[in-house]
Amino acid sequence: MKNYKLYNKLGSFIQDNGVIFKVYAPNAKSVSVVGDFNSYDKSKNRLKKNKIGIWSGRVANAKKGNSYKYFIQAKDDREFLKADPFAKYAEVKPNSASIIFDSSYEFKYDNPKKQENISIYEVHLGSWKRNNGEYMSYKDLTRHLVKYVKRMGFTHIELLPITEHPFDGSWGYQDTGYFSPTSRYGSPDEFKYFIDVCHKNGIGVILDWVPSHFATDGHGLIAFDGEALYEHPNPQKGYHPQWKSNIFNYDSDFVKSFLISSALWWIEEYKIDGIRVDGVASMLYLDYAREEGEWKPNEYGNNLNLGAIDFLKKLNHNVHKKNKNVIMIAEESTTFLGVTDKKEGLGFDYKWNMGWMNDTIDYFKLDPINRPESQNNLNFMFSYAFDENFVLPLSHDEVVHMKGSMINKMSGLYDWQFANLRSLYSFMYAFMGKKLLFMGNEIAQFNEWHYESQLDWEVLEYPKHQGVQKMIKDLNSIYAKEKALQYDNRDNFEWCNADDASRSIIVFERVYKNERIAIICNFSGASYENYYVPVSIAGKYRLIFNSDSSKYNGTDSNRKRVFKSTPFNIGRKEHMIEVNLTPLSVRFFKLQ
Repeated sequence: MKNYKLYNKLGSFIQDNGVIFKVYAPNAKSVSVVGDFNSYDKSKNRLKKNKIGIWSGRVANAKKGNSYKYFIQAKDDREFLKADPFAKYAEVKPNSASIIFDSSYEFKYDNPKKQENISIYEVHLGSWKRNNGEYMSYKDLTRHLVKYVKRMGFTHIELLPITEHPFDGSWGYQDTGYFSPTSRYGSPDEFKYFIDVCHKNGIGVILDWVPSHFATDGHGLIAFDGEALYEHPNPQKGYHPQWKSNIFNYDSDFVKSFLISSALWWIEEYKIDGIRVDGVASMLYLDYAREEGEWKPNEYGNNLNLGAIDFLKKLNHNVHKKNKNVIMIAEESTTFLGVTDKKEGLGFDYKWNMGWMNDTIDYFKLDPINRPESQNNLNFMFSYAFDENFVLPLSHDEVVHMKGSMINKMSGLYDWQFANLRSLYSFMYAFMGKKLLFMGNEIAQFNEWHYESQLDWEVLEYPKHQGVQKMIKDLNSIYAKEKALQYDNRDNFEWCNADDASRSIIVFERVYKNERIAIICNFSGASYENYYVPVSIAGKYRLIFNSDSSKYNGTDSNRKRVFKSTPFNIGRKEHMIEVNLTPLSVRFFKLQ
């Protein structure tokens, strides 16, 4: 079955005189629909099977809001109660039935226009803020989260998966419902309202989406009609030993249709602005998380999963075919070539730059006295910055499972930890790639993120935390204004000084046409007065940002803003400006 809008063909469909149910279960012996409308009696509403394995039937007294499941009898007479894979809504956990639903919401606002200054606020809706320990609803989040994101200047909200999932502790990454927004926070129309208000405020919404594996809960997709319908029948390709979940069968046309239909559903029905595809690396390689002897090479004798590669190419092609402004982002952590190549590669718009993330965090964990010997590791990230179109992720994965919060990764005592964190974030906004911060990173909370409690908003009673938050707001504002920081091609970058390892200083320029911004990073614990900064063009350079400014609760209260260049031959540069550098600080100087 090859159809990329299967949601028009399968699921429950309300008609004036009842509801039509359609489910694909080609291997089943019999299928009934059971629900509120027939007291879950398997004998009352048996469905009929067509030639291609779709079971269908009409239930006259079924209506919107009724819960239902499919009662499936396998060929060997085993019996299952399954939720509808194409359900548009589901019961609140721990209940697991599907709900008949037909949206009445009409969107009022258009999607925001595509932009270069993509700055993403990654959010887990259940733990951003809570009402007396309970989840905020989609309505509450519309009032509070959208307002906060707009005030902070982020361009996008990326939602950890809101596709329906049974277990809170999976954070949404073990799904059972690929067409239904989780009922934890409200109805599908209330979620649409949340998206609409985001768009009203110029904020794009990115959905974290999981086609790499699915939950093994009995009411879900596993062994759906008694046989492996959604998962690969061979456990070496169909079971994920690390995540204890099932892997989709990417060799199946039906599964490819199911997944591509899911992606298009969120784009066309919910008007989302982007999809971040989770676990791409696990999809690409047959030996991912497997030991020798636990996998078999493909027909060419290597470890690539050819079916998954074909699926990802088809996914991106079909999304982009009619949705030019939707951004597709890959969470991919290997050296696989061409993830963002639209012609020969996988066709994503962006890839998470996990190398940058790891190298940067490792560097900032070091005591400044030990940084000179690791300067090459810092400089190395510039060598691969243009290999793909990147997003720089400081994501949820970095602040869980005993890894420590971002502020607690930083070396030094209290004041130096904050100076280091401000420097790290400033370096991210200066570096090539779109930006992503997980919620709580922007307030430098000390505790690791935990899905069962809200962020530690009380830290904002303290000036150091206020300073970090204000700095992120200012960085988003500068990023939105300065095209030299937005474009990430090789032509938009020039080294000024990569060789001052002994002082842990690097200097580079971001360039867009006639616009230039010189970035000076002093990652040492020392001050340097009258430091010579090589620049390309003669002129006046205005200080537009200083991570150590007193307004961010830093140490620098110097009010000098404009620095005039003088002739001075340093390497390939013919001019320089002379500045004072405080410890652990990043400064942006714009050519006037």
